[in-house]
Amino acid sequence: MTTPGPASTGQANDRRGRERAALAEAIALSRASLGVSTPNPPVGAVVLDADGSVVGRGTTEAPGGRHAEVVALDEAGTRARHGTIVVTLEPCDHQGRTGPCTARILSAGIARVVYAVPDTTADAAGGAGTLRRAGVDVDQGDDDEVAAARSGPLKAWLHRRSHGRPLVTWKYAASLDGRVAAADGTSMWITGPGSRRHAHARRQEVDVVVVGSGTLTADDPALTARRDDGSPAARQPLRAVMGLTPVPPDASVRGTDDRFRHLATRDPRAALEMLGDVQQVLVEGGPRLAGAFLSAGLVDEVDAYIAPLVLGAGRSAVDDAGVATLLDAHRFSVAETTTLGTDVHIRLIAPTEGTR
Repeated sequence: MTTPGPASTGQANDRRGRERAALAEAIALSRASLGVSTPNPPVGAVVLDADGSVVGRGTTEAPGGRHAEVVALDEAGTRARHGTIVVTLEPCDHQGRTGPCTARILSAGIARVVYAVPDTTADAAGGAGTLRRAGVDVDQGDDDEVAAARSGPLKAWLHRRSHGRPLVTWKYAASLDGRVAAADGTSMWITGPGSRRHAHARRQEVDVVVVGSGTLTADDPALTARRDDGSPAARQPLRAVMGLTPVPPDASVRGTDDRFRHLATRDPRAALEMLGDVQQVLVEGGPRLAGAFLSAGLVDEVDAYIAPLVLGAGRSAVDDAGVATLLDAHRFSVAETTTLGTDVHIRLIAPTEGTR
């Protein structure tokens, strides 16, 4: 084997650097597909021409639409020939609502494919092998790149594939002493506008927002995702109420579209099954609903918005969570902390992804 000289080594390092940057961009781009591509994975793709310049970008569209690779290749056009496509997930190799991405990559004349996460789906897997057999240079990202892709927008889809249920995030806003309402029941607003803006952005990324009958009765929430001026955001989650109490016909949560569901059960696991093949659920209900999901071991992540105030009395963030002693506590690790105005947002993750 010939040892590469300084020039070829430099070229290889330059190419790898461009590919790493392209994969980081593809991961960031794929966030636009959250809540849009379900039940398909939210994928991002970037096309580099033969010289290593970015000539195409894409994210997966709604079911029946184009996959990220096709969007990026369509934008690149003939500039994709002899180039590289960098994708967050291994290109699919099957005919579904759309054709296989491998066929589109081959027809575009792509010379090299770099992907982060392998696709283990029974009907879609095998894309890397098909491309290699056709003479395409195929490479998987390094461990850091794979980890970044797995913990990014693909996380909920991968969770669904592994656990057979959606990833569940419990969201709450509370005072320093863990109160979600004051002694007189008032709760608007414990947290400030920065937290509310962040929470509405999160609603746009999930498939479903769930509250319980108690919250429905007390607050009559609309559960819509809204812009700063109060107008509806372009992308809206499914709005769901869990519980046996009938939902009044004039309840705000019903809205004027078909994006409302009544989950007529008190069992969190049964409620998730009623939602079908969704990937990510945001539980925004009150203390009882939070306790029910925690008791069932179905909280995978927590979005905690903490305001710098003390109420001293009032409703706590959680009612009965099935904890009788410290050893039974539901434990989470801190993944991220962000200051939002005067508030602090803490994102926490269950150590075993909710399979305790």
